[in-house]
Amino acid sequence: MPDHPTGAVVGPWTATARYGIDPAPGGLGLVQDLLNTISAGVPRQPDLLDDPGSATEWAQSAVAQWSTPAGRPAPDVTLDPAGLRALRTFRDELLDGIDARLHMPEPGHGTTGASNRRATGSRTAGATLRLDQGGSVHLDPAGAGVELLVSLVLAALFEAQLADTGRRIKTCRNPRCRVAFYDRSRNNSGVWHSVRVCGHPTNLRAHRARQRQVD
Repeated sequence: MPDHPTGAVVGPWTATARYGIDPAPGGLGLVQDLLNTISAGVPRQPDLLDDPGSATEWAQSAVAQWSTPAGRPAPDVTLDPAGLRALRTFRDELLDGIDARLHMPEPGHGTTGASNRRATGSRTAGATLRLDQGGSVHLDPAGAGVELLVSLVLAALFEAQLADTGRRIKTCRNPRCRVAFYDRSRNNSGVWHSVRVCGHPTNLRAHRARQRQVD
């Protein structure tokens, strides 16, 4: 995955663009963008879900971008304080779930370090199944406010699982980062949201630590 110059506009998803990486395709772009509302990066970006104003601004921008590949009008999403708390909790559940999947131990191996991280809680959302005139079945998210956002994200993840692309949404291996990226490597082996920003510095620190142990 190529890195982009700092500040470059690399896609329509505003939260993801802050970290200079390419957006995931289709509906997964919404999933990635929600995850990337976190505070991360160098310099540190603000948490877009810190208050109802910035969160609503992000949500309206995100559903507007979602509407283009979905071929549906963008819904109006306004978040009150309770809805914002629910959205933050949902984002944390998504992050923990992805981390748990990425760090799941191999069969027969113990769980140490990051492998102890587990997903917390479960989430449900309303949706309908619709048969179009061409005989295709569509999963239509439902609800309003935060319920609609959760439904949109879960529907995108469900469709990505069916297409076997959901596993390519990952969080950066750097525990201080956790930026979400879409792994476009052929064998799905990427671990850093940016090799330049997180990969090289982390590997260099590990190398120096090994050298100190040898000395």
